[in-house]
Formats: sequence, structure tokens, C-alpha cells
Amino acid sequence: MAKVDDLDFKILTELSNDASISVPKLSEKINENSSVVYSRINRLVKKKLIERFTIDINNKKLGYTVKSLTGINMDSKQRSIIIEELFKVPGVREVSEVTGRFDMLVTMYAKSLNEMHQIISEKIGKIPGIIGSESFIEMKTQTKQLPYMLE
Repeated sequence: MAKVDDLDFKILTELSNDASISVPKLSEKINENSSVVYSRINRLVKKKLIERFTIDINNKKLGYTVKSLTGINMDSKQRSIIIEELFKVPGVREVSEVTGRFDMLVTMYAKSLNEMHQIISEKIGKIPGIIGSESFIEMKTQTKQLPYMLE
């Protein structure tokens, strides 16, 4: 585990809330000198505690109003091929290998329930090596942005 202090946690928390914040504004917000904040951010990047600065896209405004988490059971001998084929399916955004009753969870987006049904039944269901699946359509989501704190 990388060594981080209270200032690093403050920077990580603020950047996780808004990665586009300027160093001067961030410095003001956490009451620290800009040059110190700038060097700390560079150190956090170099140590790979910050892997990338990114954006959150509003999928609904792009028309992707249906989100599904689909649990998949598979023939583990075909794992690599199945993952490769899943990423070829339009709408598939994330594939996570998990413990529990499924071998993996696939996060997908579609513009309608009908389109999601087609993706699941006509694309995913026909991938060789997939034994079965169960889909969960997201009805509503709430997210809590956790602050990074020293323990």
C-alpha cells in the first residue's frame, strides 16, 4: 500500500468530486499552497494512485435510458473468448469477474427495453460458452461520493 497523508486524501477526495478543478481553486478549497498541491498531484500520478482524469457522461441525455447488470454463468475454459466476444456487443460497457452465483457481471446500456432484450437474447445469449444469464434492469440509482480519509 502506498504511503499517503491527510493532504493527499484531501486532494484525492476533491479530485474524485471534480477532476476538472484547477490547481489554484483546489488549493484555495483545501487551504494549501498551489505549488504544494501541484507537486502532490504529480506525485500521486507518478505513484499510480491517480490512474487518470476522466469525465462522467450522462447516458440518459445521449438516449441510453436502460441500464442492465447481467449475471453470466460460463464455461470457464472459454473465459478469454467470451470476454472478447462480450466487448464486441454494442452496449456492453464493463465486464467484471465476480464471486457468488455468477461467474461475471456485465454492465450494458440500451436506448429502450426492446433494444436491451435484443442485445441480451440475440447477441449475448448466442455467445458460445455462455451457459446462462440473468438480467437486472436498473430502475433508479443513487450514488454517494465517499471522501478519502485517514483511518
